Amino acid sequence: MRNFTSVHDVDDVTALVNLALELKQDPLKYANIGRNKTLGLIFFNPSLRTRLSTQKAAHNLTLRVMDMNVGQDSWNLEIRDNVVMDGDTSEHIKEAAAVIGQYCDIIGIRSFPSLNDKDTDYKEEVIQKFITYSGVPVVSLESATRHPLQSLADLITINELKKTARPKVVLTWAAHPKALPQAVPNSFAEWMNHPDANVDLVITHPEGYELDPKFTQGAKITYNQNEALEGADFVYAKNWSSYKYYGNIISKDKSWMISPEKMKLTNQAKFMHCLPVRRNVIVSDAVIDSPDSVVIQQAGNRVWSAQAVLKKILEDNF
Repeated sequence: MRNFTSVHDVDDVTALVNLALELKQDPLKYANIGRNKTLGLIFFNPSLRTRLSTQKAAHNLTLRVMDMNVGQDSWNLEIRDNVVMDGDTSEHIKEAAAVIGQYCDIIGIRSFPSLNDKDTDYKEEVIQKFITYSGVPVVSLESATRHPLQSLADLITINELKKTARPKVVLTWAAHPKALPQAVPNSFAEWMNHPDANVDLVITHPEGYELDPKFTQGAKITYNQNEALEGADFVYAKNWSSYKYYGNIISKDKSWMISPEKMKLTNQAKFMHCLPVRRNVIVSDAVIDSPDSVVIQQAGNRVWSAQAVLKKILEDNF
């Protein structure tokens, strides 16, 4: 594996999940594989779980870690090509990515969408330009359209907790006061639809919140949340803004919040969310604080998803 930007970069998803579970049991088993190598973590946007879990994963592999917040610790970067740089940006991404590649053996990039221009966001210009110009392997720490480290951690969590060989997994939209990206639901759907995931995926949301079909192909999609939740083994709640009416909020229907009454429709499902979560907006206190909530286990598994990916990149490229 050279880069990690989506499930399509992974040759064997099952093997990667099993590696993560192996690392969870023995975090320092491959401690020397990263010795004398440097991981650079470049953040265009805020981060809690991604920043800390990836640092922890790197330390378990004896990787040196440098991290930088673009625009705070560095110059503001220009992303566009063929532009006259007489505005607020001081350095072009072409030079910045190439220079960072001189200092780092692997680069992790976190960059959110603008939610203004669908075509530009879905081109993934930031992460693609780091791949083009850095000269070293690149790991997505969340991009405009995907969050693969989160999705891998989600799949690890489901494999740890599933009680049937092929569980029913429901991805449900819930209201939110702000317009949020489609990256997490896109990525979750893409990973759950992979044959190695071995789940039955149902996606439920109000009309107008359909995701890009390239991510959801193979899933059952319904506008009836209660119908979707019936018999579910896992319930993953997440808000996203409209893809069709790009970046817009077209519903604030509070009835989509996951409550104890909604969970009673399920097969004693485990509740999942990538965090951070707005309590009593996305999910009620009673659900997220219940024994069936696995959000902390999910977050903990971010270490093992990142460590498995870094270990694979190190052994394949160095």
